[in-house]
Amino acid sequence: MGSATCSNFRSSSLLPWRPSSQISHSLYPSKLRLPKLNRMNLDKDNLVVNNACGFNENGPLNWFPITPNKLFMQEAIGAEYGEGFETFRPDGPLKVDVDFLNDRLQEGFLKRIRYAMKPDEQYGLIFSWDNVVADTRALKLNAWKQLAYEEGKEIPVDGDMQRLMLHAGADHFLLWDEAESELERLKIRFSQLYYENLLTLEQPMEGLKEWLDAVSTARIPCAIVSSLDRRNMVEALERMGLKKYFQAIVTEEDGMESIAHRFLSAAVKLDRKPSKCVVFEDDPRGITAAHNCTMMAIALIGAHPAYDLGQADLAVAGFNELSVINLRRLFANNGSTFMDMQKQIVEKSPPKRKLTIDTIF
Repeated sequence: MGSATCSNFRSSSLLPWRPSSQISHSLYPSKLRLPKLNRMNLDKDNLVVNNACGFNENGPLNWFPITPNKLFMQEAIGAEYGEGFETFRPDGPLKVDVDFLNDRLQEGFLKRIRYAMKPDEQYGLIFSWDNVVADTRALKLNAWKQLAYEEGKEIPVDGDMQRLMLHAGADHFLLWDEAESELERLKIRFSQLYYENLLTLEQPMEGLKEWLDAVSTARIPCAIVSSLDRRNMVEALERMGLKKYFQAIVTEEDGMESIAHRFLSAAVKLDRKPSKCVVFEDDPRGITAAHNCTMMAIALIGAHPAYDLGQADLAVAGFNELSVINLRRLFANNGSTFMDMQKQIVEKSPPKRKLTIDTIF
């Protein structure tokens, strides 16, 4: 790669792009066949949800419609060995990994001077959408209850069973002893109910807005990552009054294949080294992905108990417990050799000296 190419490097050039001509129309159904339900005005509600999910009666409204599998698929953690994603440039494909970004996104001379005077600005904050920005547990649980009511079933009252339903895959529809042929219909209906509830979401997690106000005052850039499509994400942020706080948004359209890849894409969009980013997560898998990317991780206790989040660099019960000084302390011991394997120096005790006394008789 020539020097001219390196000097003209821009963060936006790392983002993967997929031309619409490469997307097969056969991948998406032209119509959704929904079960007939005895509810008033259901057709009108379905029309609203279909539009929210990216479908109309003639097919998808855009190139990236929401698929039901997104709600049931467990994403790969990613970057187990520091690998990243592949993007395309005029001179050919470019593989972007963790070390590449930490090297390329080094601060220039002027930025180093600015960060010396205002150290908080060198950090980047990455927020996960689920249960960090929005209480998606409540949305999913309500969708499960609505689906159970429509199907004449009951939701388990046991807390562990409900937690399993919120984090399990689509196969747990079979807990209702439904036939395999009904699984796809239930998945589609559950997705519609979930996005219907999403349209009513107006309140962020408690204390989040105050925390974002604080980091905005400190001029720390923020990004949000999610598997939602961009339109639903932006509309939800606007309803909650949070869109102005996020300088970067990573959604389904970015084409990331794992949790770690979403974090790396967010770091690129924020123009911050991964090693200077802090991820806010509620899931142990997301915390592992952040560490794989050399990022710090702050865990929010709630969706998972505190003992499941022990690997996080900091675990808090809510955003009200945070202050900007917490970010500085996270990186206080983070130097060039931090976490590197080092030989342990074992101090040997000096040998005991034998005291001899010469006696002349």
